[in-house]
Amino acid sequence: MPQFSAPCSTQTRRKKKLLHVFNAFFDSDKSGTVNKKDFEETVQNLTKLRGYKPGDAKYKEVEDIVMKIWEGLQSKADANNDGEVSKEEWIEMWDQYAKNPANAADWQNLYCKFIFQLEDASNDGVIDEEEFSSVYSSFGLDKQESIEAFHKMAKGKKEVNFEEFQELWKEYFVSEDQDAPGNFIFGCYICSLSKHSHSHSH
Repeated sequence: MPQFSAPCSTQTRRKKKLLHVFNAFFDSDKSGTVNKKDFEETVQNLTKLRGYKPGDAKYKEVEDIVMKIWEGLQSKADANNDGEVSKEEWIEMWDQYAKNPANAADWQNLYCKFIFQLEDASNDGVIDEEEFSSVYSSFGLDKQESIEAFHKMAKGKKEVNFEEFQELWKEYFVSEDQDAPGNFIFGCYICSLSKHSHSHSH
């Protein structure tokens, strides 16, 4: 009996993960679409988190990377060229990625590296639960839920290095296995979505 319900539930699970990233990290103004303005807000959020000021070299570095990610995302996902990426366009783009993750777009690889470096606040090449949860709480996710997500992602280890993170990243966007450790690299995707749906009826 389970095999009949599996395709539906697994497909939905992966979609939930994709929408979690869209809602929590890309759609800054919660408009339901992603545009350049959302990325400008992300620059503000991240530079504030790290204490970088306009004019600092590090501020410029974050701004350049975030805008490169936006340009890459727009060129890959904005099918109707309206300057915005809808949820449907976002899901379609990651569906294409899932068919061949080894052939990821430059901006996707850049985003993966950027998230890791953002979390690795101490710059020691690994991320721990405090670094991980601090970044996600700055995006409005619950800190305790993020700590629990880190433990699931790290499979009991205290730290995760970039090589491991890349594999977990791939798992997040591709896997439909509910127990995949990679499901938790963006914090608690289920918690975030239930809160999002309660506060946004549409």
